Amino acid sequence: MTTGTLYVDNIYASAEHKRFFVRDVSFKLEAGTFACLLGASGCGKTSLLRCIAGLQKIQSGTIRIDDRVLNEGSKHVPAEQRDISMVFQDYALFPHFTVEKNIGFGIRSLPSGKRKKRVAEMLNLIGMESFAKRYPYELSGGQQQRVALARAIAVDPKLLLLDEPFSSLDASLRPEIAEEVKELVSKAGATTLMVTHDQNEALTMADMLGVMDKGELLQWDSAYNVYHRPVSRTIASFVGLGDFVKGRIITGNRIESALGTFPADTHFKVGEMVDVLIHPDDIIHDDDSAMQAVITKKQFRGSDFLYQLRLDNGELVHCFAPSHHNHSIGSEIGIVVDTMHVVAFSEESAGA
Repeated sequence: MTTGTLYVDNIYASAEHKRFFVRDVSFKLEAGTFACLLGASGCGKTSLLRCIAGLQKIQSGTIRIDDRVLNEGSKHVPAEQRDISMVFQDYALFPHFTVEKNIGFGIRSLPSGKRKKRVAEMLNLIGMESFAKRYPYELSGGQQQRVALARAIAVDPKLLLLDEPFSSLDASLRPEIAEEVKELVSKAGATTLMVTHDQNEALTMADMLGVMDKGELLQWDSAYNVYHRPVSRTIASFVGLGDFVKGRIITGNRIESALGTFPADTHFKVGEMVDVLIHPDDIIHDDDSAMQAVITKKQFRGSDFLYQLRLDNGELVHCFAPSHHNHSIGSEIGIVVDTMHVVAFSEESAGA
């Protein structure tokens, strides 16, 4: 499969030049990489995807794939000439076409023999050879999605765009289908950019992750770094289930808090008050620990419990515990803190 590197540089896009819904967005998506744009509804992620696809014009900035410029100044390459495939939320399959005809729709110009060979390759890729003669209404939601994906890949695009591809699936099916999709596009070698509001999907699937808010791209980084090393309080609050505990910088570049002391970044000053980001996986339930916390809420999740804990100073944090550690609300449990990535923000940035 031919695939390309996507470059987005300082793009702005607005509705009738009144309100920017994409503002000063820049990032690079390497060829063969699977990336996700994550954000709440209305943050601009789907609008950004439409700009890249050519369905929405931009006011300024540059979009290119490899050395081919798609947008720059007044230049706007139409969507159908961009060598980009897009899978929409509703899949947009043709109900009167069979599976094989749906897959082959975008390659109608190929000679019959080459077209049949390519369709057969796509059916094999998605594991649906025996469904070639069926119609979309005879397929499950997951199967329809695989067909839509195969149709998009069949044209051998430089870039594959996915717009909330799992939104119409049952919640119980989404993790399995998401894993299938990641495996399929990886096999195809496609450069892929997916939009989602689901953090679990984004963190599970993304090699690179972009977090958007109010039309701006707040951080573009590996999914690991976005979770463990958020660059702003906004991202720290949005990605993952994080809590903030109060801390104070003491000598030796350490943070003193109700959960113990941690190493601090050197840019903090001694005596400065900070907020330390703590994820549930940073706190380990240990019956033998001298540090105790009171369970104020509990949520059974099958393989584990999610406990909300009250520390001695009244601050609240969350903790995962194996499901056989079934403690009642109001009881005390022992905890230890084990975090490799200490992220702290100055109290002065609380309103940022």
